[in-house]
Amino acid sequence: MAKYSREDILTEAKKLANMLANIEEIDRFKQVEAKLNENKKVQDNITRIKALQKQAVNFQAYGKTEALQKVEKELDRLQAELDEIPVVAEFKDTQMLVNDVLQLITGTIAREVTNEVIRSTDGDILAGETGSKVKARSGGCH
Repeated sequence: MAKYSREDILTEAKKLANMLANIEEIDRFKQVEAKLNENKKVQDNITRIKALQKQAVNFQAYGKTEALQKVEKELDRLQAELDEIPVVAEFKDTQMLVNDVLQLITGTIAREVTNEVIRSTDGDILAGETGSKVKARSGGCH
């Protein structure tokens, strides 16, 4: 069985990251993000939301609950307005898809590392036990 250094693994991880950055889902995400950034209505709403969020923090810090409630109500209204813009929904959908792909990949890597450790110790993959655990359970070496 080949031995790898941490540097070897990091080099391969960077290659994998480069490959991932160029899959169809990421390309779609980049296209939708560009449309989002070019949309004046979206950008105006985001600017207004950020300004109101700063106000909300200040109102909260100074205990101005009535003013804070008004700002929070306006924030909710602006967020709802933003969510109704088709490119925003499209952006959220592509963002979720990219996250799903990344979770699938990280889950696969974690599972395969675990399985490889079990296999390399003559363990039981179905039971999820390494060889040393299997031996300990059966009363040690024979």
